[in-house]
Amino acid sequence: MRNKTSVTEFLLLGFSDHTNVNLILFVVFLFVYIITVLGNILLLMVIYIDPALHTPMYFLLRNLSFLDLCYSSVILPKMLANLLSDNKTISFAQCAVQMFFFLFFGLTECFLLTSMAYDRYSAICNPLRYTAIMNKRVCLQLTAGSWICGTLMAMGQTSSLFTLPFCGSNTINNFFCDIQAVLKLVCGDTFWVEIQIFVCAAFALFMPLLLILISYICIISAILKIRSAKGRRKAFSTCSSHLTVVILCAGSALITYARPKSTYGQGEVKVFSLFYSVGIAFLNPIIYSFRSKEVKGALRKVTLKICKEER
Repeated sequence: MRNKTSVTEFLLLGFSDHTNVNLILFVVFLFVYIITVLGNILLLMVIYIDPALHTPMYFLLRNLSFLDLCYSSVILPKMLANLLSDNKTISFAQCAVQMFFFLFFGLTECFLLTSMAYDRYSAICNPLRYTAIMNKRVCLQLTAGSWICGTLMAMGQTSSLFTLPFCGSNTINNFFCDIQAVLKLVCGDTFWVEIQIFVCAAFALFMPLLLILISYICIISAILKIRSAKGRRKAFSTCSSHLTVVILCAGSALITYARPKSTYGQGEVKVFSLFYSVGIAFLNPIIYSFRSKEVKGALRKVTLKICKEER
């Protein structure tokens, strides 16, 4: 029998191997956080104000913007505080809460992107029945299903991990309570938890990706049947923003969580985790603002309205 010390707090190493640039990193990530918050709030306001954007696609996009706003707020404030502080600890309870919300918003976003793919499939492959297929009730069911699935899966993952015994080292070699980094600190057999994580990843990542892939195969097939080049461009432009976000989100998630552990370098893990947890929420409002004519038009109208009121 060996003595076991119960872990009451964790130490987030973050970027401690680059302490000489902590101030620069703080300024960069503070800028990223401010732009992320302002960009997603602006997108939410524009969609809410402009009646032309009160459509199923932008209803789902409004949920995505709210998710990104919350998602970035789970990670960045603590990371910013740690960059300026010598005390980089996080309590056991705070770590569990951070992981829950990280998984909750991340998993919900995966399901929501799948719902958005179904919306684009309905709009392009069944344009005459689109309003009947994507009615208000269906939109609410898709979003509610995404949020509920995200909640249940995040609760299951977090509770199964944090009910295991922790002892010895409490050092997390990352800038947040990532599930893989915390799993390494568990004492005892983690086989069933790893199986549960794999099943969750298969259900929340690979199944949505498969459904999105099937949707876009049908979408591309329908677009190629359009005779005019202008019609094809217009049809593709309505789903190009969503496709860009899916590629960025799925690519970074697969590289971070689906690669063999033997190929991992801790520096690479941090970079990909940073892009997945911070970069996506930062880029989403920019992608939808610059690639969507409707959003750009709504932004111009809102800006002109504000300028007229000031005069």
